[in-house]
Amino acid sequence: MASRCAHSSRLFMPFLYPSLFRASAASVPRATSLALARNLRYSSTATLEPQHSENDDEARSRLNPAPDDYSNPYFADKAKLHVYAGPGGNGCISFLRELFIPEGPANGGDGGHGGNVYIQAVHGETSLHKLARRRHIRAGRGKHGQGSAQGGQRGEDVIITVPVGTVVSEISRDDPEGERQLIDRAKYKRKRKKDFRNAAALEAPKEEEGVEGTIVEEEPPVNPDLDRWLLYPGISSSEARRVGAELPRLPRRDRLFQQPPAPIYLDLNRPTPRPILLAAGGLGGLGNPHFANKERPRPMFATKGEPAMSLEIELELKLLADVGLVGLPNAGKSTLLRALTNSRARVGHWAFTTLQPNIGTVVLDNNKGRPSVKSYKRISDAPVDDPFALTGAPDEVEQRTRFTVADIPGLIEGAHLDKGLGIAFLRHVERAGVLAFVIDLGAGNAVKALKALWNEVGLYAQMREDEEADRERAARIDWSPEAGIDNVSMSGGWPASNGMADYPPSAAEPAGLSIAGKPWFVVATKGDLKDTQANFMELRDYCAAVTRGDEPHPSGVPGAWIENVEAIPVSAINGHGVERIVHWTVGLLDG
Repeated sequence: MASRCAHSSRLFMPFLYPSLFRASAASVPRATSLALARNLRYSSTATLEPQHSENDDEARSRLNPAPDDYSNPYFADKAKLHVYAGPGGNGCISFLRELFIPEGPANGGDGGHGGNVYIQAVHGETSLHKLARRRHIRAGRGKHGQGSAQGGQRGEDVIITVPVGTVVSEISRDDPEGERQLIDRAKYKRKRKKDFRNAAALEAPKEEEGVEGTIVEEEPPVNPDLDRWLLYPGISSSEARRVGAELPRLPRRDRLFQQPPAPIYLDLNRPTPRPILLAAGGLGGLGNPHFANKERPRPMFATKGEPAMSLEIELELKLLADVGLVGLPNAGKSTLLRALTNSRARVGHWAFTTLQPNIGTVVLDNNKGRPSVKSYKRISDAPVDDPFALTGAPDEVEQRTRFTVADIPGLIEGAHLDKGLGIAFLRHVERAGVLAFVIDLGAGNAVKALKALWNEVGLYAQMREDEEADRERAARIDWSPEAGIDNVSMSGGWPASNGMADYPPSAAEPAGLSIAGKPWFVVATKGDLKDTQANFMELRDYCAAVTRGDEPHPSGVPGAWIENVEAIPVSAINGHGVERIVHWTVGLLDG
């Protein structure tokens, strides 16, 4: 019988029958097979590139890579999370059942407490992209109590790990237990006022004239906390109504974990040795043995577990780099980062090649011999009474073995007004210890470019300081229902403070000094191009004039850093002048 399959080409034979291919390939001359392999490998390329030496290939792969030779890690510097604490388990209604004991005592167990949600800053995390995808975080709920006095298991806690430098801000919260307590306090105050009015009415003299009033029997009041109780499921409806009318008051309980007051605002600029509580789990319900007494030896009720509270928080990452590279688009920042570190940032001849911050590490001492530069740093600059401070005395120093460099996406004019990539990444400049302004000598006047960059950074700093002042002012306002009640005069006037503390005093330092007060210098890139020497000389003279005080600071902020401002010419693509940047940066970090 003839085969149904058409005769296929021998090109597919190696995948199906490798043994036959090896046998037939032995008869093919070696030169023919090499030519065939060469044609197959470069079939998608019209012309072959010239051959390079090993040194040329290494330089090309590091400082002048191919367009597709880069590393693009996942990175996110903002995330919104919905955090849910665990609700408590219900208490159990159970009675001892043994031989010759017809009506045993109550032995229901308590419900387990709900799990808590914590947050902790660690060194191992570098991005918020995992949390941005997760969005919802729930702690474990407490298990219900069981018979034989068996308590429920506690819910599992959840710890959110974030990078060092994360700012946590609370957006909203839903706290059913807190709202219930506020309602109970309001009801108690209304009851006291009503009792006071009734007592005053009884003491007032009754008028002789009038019709005798009829006494109307009031219905027994409904327990407002009836939804917090759990009744025995086997009782009848009439018995349930009777038990519901005789329910005692909810007992006052002490919490193991106190919920942080609103609004939550944390600046995790250092690693936290202990997790920080965000949302406390609900308390577990009480079993029926807690309510047994002489009048009620066998209580038919228990309490439910507390409902869970939820938070909506916003995480904002501000990178803790030692040096921040700030520059216009296509100024050579990524190439400079490749020349300084082993980073594989994307490099291209078009604008906005960098769309997210890149971090590189400059190694000063790799423990292989004498370090390239000797530098020392303090172990901790935190106050002595800071509970999250690192171990070690504040004045203790150690040798610096490396420092980090952050490549910020390019800025354009109007970036503080959300133009270009906007202010999305300018927050990473706030935490940098030293600012390096990267200026392209072949892209126009360097002094004008430097002033434009400082203008955008200074305006952004003023905006952030205004937002921080508004946040502190809002945090001083007491929004609780009892705010100002004790200060209200009997004449009916408003209290003097109206529940709001005095506004914070005006800032002692000028606006924008938080960034303008940082040490900075200028890196003049692409110095190997023609006709750039005059541009660099003008930039160097301007920096010297700023140092002497003949020219004002480029940001215009009084009191900004003007000590020994230097302009360093480099050719990052050739690796020329890069070592001077390392030495200069170490001097500023140590100073």
